[in-house]
Parts: sequence; structure tokens; C-alpha cells
Amino acid sequence: MNAFTTRGGRDWKPEYLLSIDPEACIGCGRCFKVCGRDVMTLKGLNEDGDIVELDDDDDDEDIEKRVMAMNDADACIGCGACARVCPTNCQTHALAA
Repeated sequence: MNAFTTRGGRDWKPEYLLSIDPEACIGCGRCFKVCGRDVMTLKGLNEDGDIVELDDDDDDEDIEKRVMAMNDADACIGCGACARVCPTNCQTHALAA
């Protein structure tokens, strides 16, 4: 029997968020809005393709675009809500090891 079950006793396999592809992410924040566990955060992608912190001011000349990035992967419960709302399918999820 599976170690995870729903309230009704059905088997459930959590699929945890492993990564977010910054090239595919459009930084819309839909995943962030449905996740109540601070698994993701908004960051910037610079011209070298590096994920960087955003400044408090809106003058981020070095930022090519805003993207979602992992913040606290260990907080993910594998509910899959973020994957269901992502318009670009930029996330990678996997079953518990």
C-alpha cells in the first residue's frame, strides 16, 4: 500500500517541484499565487542567463526579464497546484524518492 493517501483513503503520489526553467518561465506569478508554502519567489534573469535578486527599486537595467525561481524546495508538499496553473509548462516535477 502507498504511504500517501487522500482523506478518503485513495492512494496519492505527490509530485514535488524540482526546478523551474528560466528560459521558458514568463514570470507571470500564477504559481506563486497558488502556493501557500513559499516554495517559489520572483527573481531576475540577466543577459548572461544568471538568476539574480531583484532590487527594491524598479530600475533593474541588468535584468532581461523577471522569472520565478526556487525559494524553499523543502517546503513543497507535491500538490501540483503550480503545474496546473503554469501557462508555459516550465516546471519539472517528480514523485517522492
